[in-house]
Amino acid sequence: MNFKILSLPVVAASMLSIASCGDNSPQNTSENDTTATAGTNDTASARSEWTTLFDGKSFAGWHGFNKGTDSIKNWAIEDSSLVCLGAAKDAHGGDIVTDRQFSNFELVWDWKVTKGANSGVMYHVIEDKKYQAPYETGPEYQVIDDIDFPEKLEDWQQAGADYAIMAANDKKKVNKVGEWNTSKIIYNNGHVEHWLNGEKVVEFDRNSDTWKNMRATGKWKDYPDYAKATSGAIALQDHGNKVYFKNIKIRDL
Repeated sequence: MNFKILSLPVVAASMLSIASCGDNSPQNTSENDTTATAGTNDTASARSEWTTLFDGKSFAGWHGFNKGTDSIKNWAIEDSSLVCLGAAKDAHGGDIVTDRQFSNFELVWDWKVTKGANSGVMYHVIEDKKYQAPYETGPEYQVIDDIDFPEKLEDWQQAGADYAIMAANDKKKVNKVGEWNTSKIIYNNGHVEHWLNGEKVVEFDRNSDTWKNMRATGKWKDYPDYAKATSGAIALQDHGNKVYFKNIKIRDL
């Protein structure tokens, strides 16, 4: 996350109404664009096969945000894990993004943090020189040490949250520092789910007036392109802490 201790009203984590609005559109198109993509279907039988985003041994398929290939800094591969070394000086440091872009998808991964660590996974990230970091366009699934982070965290800053908008619910169970967690993001035509260790902890409709009001009145009011795209890259954040990722895979919906 772009840390992130801000004066922001705590947003109620009430569940939002679920609606399918058919906004599977090309990169950087508005969420209000209702042009359908041929073959899109939200039934399990219509889902594509899983694609591995990290092969456990190389940076293939990834590059530094707003940089070309072979531009990854501050990351390493250890024991088949993609490791952020925590060398970035600020939240504009060493974020990495997928070469591919995704629209409607199901993304799963395992992660663990070191003591006090802070990171995140973002989606629908747009690369352009006018953006300093992925968080300016891509919604974030929060990855963080809730217990030993050195500053007070609001509920919308804690693990599993739709960062700076919606906190995880009371079904959330996060493992201790140094232990692996399993997470999932589902995005399908504006319907979003965050899962953590087998439980759905966040659910909302990105096209709803309620969620749009949260975006417009909180932190993201100063980022006009935040969560406006319906297709983009997946990003892993380097926020200056050591964090581990593995078993990263995705499938189109």
